[in-house]
Amino acid sequence: MLLRLHLSPPPPKPPKALTLTLTLTLVPTPPYPSLSGPSPLPSPPPPPPPPPPPPPRRTRGSSSGEATLPGARARRRPVPRPRAQPLAPLRPNLVPPLRRLPPPRLRAPPLRRLPRLLPAPPPPHLRPLPLPPPLPPLPPRPRRHPLPPPPLRRAPLPPPPRLQRPLQLHPTLLFLRRVGFVGPRRITAHTALLLVSSVERTLIPKLDFLRSLGLSDRDTNKLVLRSPSILTFSVDRNLRPKAEFLTQQMGRDAAELKAFPQYFSFSLEGRIKPRHRMLKESGLAMPLSEMLKVSDGEFRVRLVDMRLRKFDESL
Repeated sequence: MLLRLHLSPPPPKPPKALTLTLTLTLVPTPPYPSLSGPSPLPSPPPPPPPPPPPPPRRTRGSSSGEATLPGARARRRPVPRPRAQPLAPLRPNLVPPLRRLPPPRLRAPPLRRLPRLLPAPPPPHLRPLPLPPPLPPLPPRPRRHPLPPPPLRRAPLPPPPRLQRPLQLHPTLLFLRRVGFVGPRRITAHTALLLVSSVERTLIPKLDFLRSLGLSDRDTNKLVLRSPSILTFSVDRNLRPKAEFLTQQMGRDAAELKAFPQYFSFSLEGRIKPRHRMLKESGLAMPLSEMLKVSDGEFRVRLVDMRLRKFDESL
C-alpha cells in the first residue's frame, strides 16, 4: 500500500480566516510476482524525462561563438589554443619533443656512451665488440651470351711453299695420270695430297713393291685406284709387315689383295692378328673383307654361327 498526500490550496475565503485542507488517498500496489504463478502484470510506464533547459540568449555585441546567460554582462575570456601561439611563451610541457632532443653528439647508442657514463672503464667482456671487416664485393654475374672473340688481325697469307711453283707439281700430275688417275678417278680434294709426293722417292718405290708380290702392272694400277691411300703408307713400317703376315702366317695368296685392297688400311696388331687367331683356333676360314670390315661384336656373332653350322654338318 502506498500513501500519497495531496496538498491543495484552500478555497478563497475572506482574508480574515485561513484554513488548510489535507486529503489522504490510498492507492493499492500490485502484488509481487511469484516464480511459479502466471506472468506478472506489465509495469507502469516510466515518468517522462524533464524538459531540456532553455538555450542561452545572445546579448548585443556577442559573436557567433560567444554566449552568455541572461543578465550576464561580462564577456568570457577565450581560451588560447597552443598551436596558434608561438613556441616561446608556452610551457615546457607543451613544447614538441623535437625541441627537447639531445644534441647530436649525445644521440649515440647506449653502448657507445657507456664509457662516459661509468665511473670506471668497463671490463673487457662488457666492452662492445669491434665491427667485422666488410665483405668483399661479389663477382660480376656472367652474361647469358658470351662476349664475341676479339677480331682477328688481317694479314696476307702466303700460299703453301710446295704449291707456289706449278713446275714442281707438273711431273707428279703427269705420272699419276699415266697410272690411271683420269676421268672419274681424277685427282680430287681427297687425293690432292699425292701431288706433293716425289715421283722418284715415294711413288715409284711403292708401285715396285706391289709388283714384287706377284701382281701385274694392270692389277697394281687397279689396286692403287681403288685405294689411293696405299701410296701414302710407308713400305717398311706398313706394306711389307702386312704383306708378309698375309702370305706367311695366314697362308693366303697375294691375289686376294685385288679384291680387297683396303687390307693395308687396318691395324696389324689391333685387328688382323687377333681375328686370324680366333679363326685358326676354331678351324675356320673367312674372306678378308668379311673378317676385317665388320665390328668386333658382329665378328663374334658370325664366328658362333660358323661353329654351329660346322657342328651340325659333323653330325
